[in-house]
Amino acid sequence: MSQKNIRNFCIIAHIDHGKSTLADRLLQVTKTVDDRKLVAQTLDDMDLEREKGITIKAHAIQMNFEYKGEKYVLNLIDTPGHVDFSYEVSRSIAACEGALLIVDSTQGIQAQTISNLYLALEHDLHIIPILNKLDLPNAEPELVKDQIVELIGCERDEIIHASGKTGLGVDEILAAICERIPAPKGDEKAPLQAMIFDSVFNSFRGIIAYYRIQNGTIKKGDKVKFMATETTYEADEIGVMGMVLQPKAEVKAGDIGYIISGIKTASEVKVGDTITHVDNPCQEIVKGFEEVKPMVFAGLYPVDTDEYEDLRASMEKLQLNDASLVFEPESSAALGFGFRCGFLGMLHMEIIQERLEREFNMTVITTVPNVSYVAHTTKGDILEIHNPSELPDSNKLESVEEPYIKAQIITKTEFTGSVMKLCIEKRGMLQNQHYLTADRVELTFEMPLAEIVFDFYDRLKTISKGYASFDYHPVGLKQSDLVKMDILLNGDQVDALSALIHRDHAFDLGKNMRQIERAHPETTI
Repeated sequence: MSQKNIRNFCIIAHIDHGKSTLADRLLQVTKTVDDRKLVAQTLDDMDLEREKGITIKAHAIQMNFEYKGEKYVLNLIDTPGHVDFSYEVSRSIAACEGALLIVDSTQGIQAQTISNLYLALEHDLHIIPILNKLDLPNAEPELVKDQIVELIGCERDEIIHASGKTGLGVDEILAAICERIPAPKGDEKAPLQAMIFDSVFNSFRGIIAYYRIQNGTIKKGDKVKFMATETTYEADEIGVMGMVLQPKAEVKAGDIGYIISGIKTASEVKVGDTITHVDNPCQEIVKGFEEVKPMVFAGLYPVDTDEYEDLRASMEKLQLNDASLVFEPESSAALGFGFRCGFLGMLHMEIIQERLEREFNMTVITTVPNVSYVAHTTKGDILEIHNPSELPDSNKLESVEEPYIKAQIITKTEFTGSVMKLCIEKRGMLQNQHYLTADRVELTFEMPLAEIVFDFYDRLKTISKGYASFDYHPVGLKQSDLVKMDILLNGDQVDALSALIHRDHAFDLGKNMRQIERAHPETTI
């Protein structure tokens, strides 16, 4: 297929805006999947994704479509919508030239929509705006179109009316992909330069790496090199992704494909790495997406201490399928040997626990989640604290800095007071208040990351009756008056239960612990 007829695109949408349903219709119309085999959320192949109704993993698939007498190859990378999986979105965006911006006509612009859109614009992606769920009786197309026009500055007639449920607008979307999204630019004769944007572990074939070729051509049997790890392999099988892997003799610049090289060790494949030829290597690695930045930390320990090595192997395999998971060994006096893990958020942590249990039959104990701090000692040393038990004694401590975030909350105006009260209670400082429409407001707060780790999102949804959307990004460290709270169980300190909290909240938390103690007199806290 000529490069001018290849289109690489992803889908940007807030959670529950109908992205997966619309992707199903694209697969159906292009006959990528047979009608008899089509199920809801076709690309979401994990049980967890179907149960929760969300996309957790990015999924790449190739569709063939004929438009105005020409045959096109459409490479779609379906992406998650939840804030905790924005790393998956960044990887997809780095491999594309265009994006479908899907907005629910009943809910309008949401926080995560804005966040992912800015990410796409930073990579110069062409945006195709789509107004979805127009079949619903409470749809407000004209009002939401005003929001889209204000957000991206497009013309009103550029916005495509669609419904993933009924199939409205799908043909128009496919036509817009062919007409509006630019073809990839790459030199097929240049040295091979391919960026790995995802990988999975197959127990029979080893690690399967998914890549986007920027320049050059890869053929079956080629000797290739992974530049970051400096390992060399033979391309045993290459090809493209349909509903099943489709082997090819060669994959050229501009296309998205996979490679199987019999790699068994997880550490030898890194997402973001560049694949090149051994004999004629490229000069520089592809500048893809940002390195993962864990936001929440917690310890994972096996219930049976003899399963420590099994847990390590399980997490290494899981890391292949989820590059945003980071972990390192640690030990606890109470729980034995385990791992200190970094997650992108609380939902991400919950998903990792469930996947360990379902996919690897590993039952784990999870410690209290917290964030990373920076401690300055009286001797002038700077320490990074991932676990509260690592904090130096108060007489050796000069100051402690904690990570802050900029939080964007979009809600109905009637809930503005309640949302502000919650954020101020969580030590938030109002930065901006912007009315998107007469009854929708965007609030921007600067607040400590530690304050949103526990119950913030649940309380936000409760006080807004489910209408608030939330997104955040880190803004750096700030000095805070933090104290370490140790919890004694029957008189003995349990390091896994220690927590760093703000001095103003210490008394209330201690009082709550006393109430728990009175309710369970068999245990002394």
